[in-house]
Amino acid sequence: MMKAKLETQITLALAQQSELPDFRRNLQGAFAIAVIETFGDHDYGAIPSDREVQESFDAPGAVVYHLLHEGKKVGGVVLRIDSETHRNSLDLFFVSPEQHNHGIGVAAWNSVEAQYPDTVAWETITPYFEKRNINFYVNKCGFHIVEFFNQHHSAPHMHRPEFENNLPLPEDVGFFRFEKIMKYGGNVYE
Repeated sequence: MMKAKLETQITLALAQQSELPDFRRNLQGAFAIAVIETFGDHDYGAIPSDREVQESFDAPGAVVYHLLHEGKKVGGVVLRIDSETHRNSLDLFFVSPEQHNHGIGVAAWNSVEAQYPDTVAWETITPYFEKRNINFYVNKCGFHIVEFFNQHHSAPHMHRPEFENNLPLPEDVGFFRFEKIMKYGGNVYE
């Protein structure tokens, strides 16, 4: 028997500065699940690190939103919006673990796209071991994998010392770069 999916509405609410510490902890808790499932229950410290999360909060063009479902916080997203090129970036995205498999992620991404209709392209990255994320971005949201960062093909902004210091994670945690072209016109690939 096939279960009917309910239409889920997600509202984006700007996070206030005073809410960022809780936002960070909730994000790190959601991210830790895949690391523990993949590499075992060890003390890895916060993933992503406090420094990485803060850098995303402070990046030029950064916008931090809570994801709200019926007024309740069910996740969050950190975007970088470039109002000149309209090539925007999804830096961090999480759905609270107790809300997984309820359509929250897709509904949230649809809300993000609706909020930024002038976007030419979206870009994001995720670790190779995050099969759930890869499925989500490619099969649910229409992104394409366009690059694989690893020990043979690194990106300067991708140096991740916290992974190198928290054994037993592998020395080279590779990352996929995803892109979703929203509009053609001009030189999208600059």
